[in-house]
Amino acid sequence: MLINNDTIVKDTDPVIRTVSAPVPLPLSKEDEQLLREMFQYVQDSTDEEKAERLNLRPAVGISAIQLGIPKQMTAVICDDVDNNDNPVHYEFMLVNPKIISSSVQKAYLHGGEGCLSVCQEHQGYVVRSARIKVKAFDLLQNREITIRARGYLAIVLQHEIDHFSGTLFYDHINTENPFEEVPGAQVI
Repeated sequence: MLINNDTIVKDTDPVIRTVSAPVPLPLSKEDEQLLREMFQYVQDSTDEEKAERLNLRPAVGISAIQLGIPKQMTAVICDDVDNNDNPVHYEFMLVNPKIISSSVQKAYLHGGEGCLSVCQEHQGYVVRSARIKVKAFDLLQNREITIRARGYLAIVLQHEIDHFSGTLFYDHINTENPFEEVPGAQVI
């Protein structure tokens, strides 16, 4: 499947609001190939030369519904820092990820969020849980895993998992006061 900026479903298309279905395991050949292609998109999108040549927007994640396929699959590649400010690189090809716990403490990206499916700018804080625990099947490890995520990774995972319910990041922005400070929130 060709995945580029022209083939990604935009928020002007009601398909993006479709609820995604769980995916049977073991993965079919088609689902495995799709997830690998999604992962390749995210990987290639951060290479400036490839991104320009292939018409890719930079991404840290993509979910199947963004390709018009309502299945609970997402590919994530992102960099963050651990508790000691050491760089950490994360790569996942997740199937049926579920948030099984989340912190009371909130977090948001100071610069707001973006999305491959959203072309217009939506300014404001997207308030999410600062820490989450996710259970999923990871094709990269070919097994069920539990991810304990904090900070940036937690935000990225929540953003992608939101796609499964048809929720977009700007649905979380306070329309009355988009930049309202959240007491005790972690600002990333």
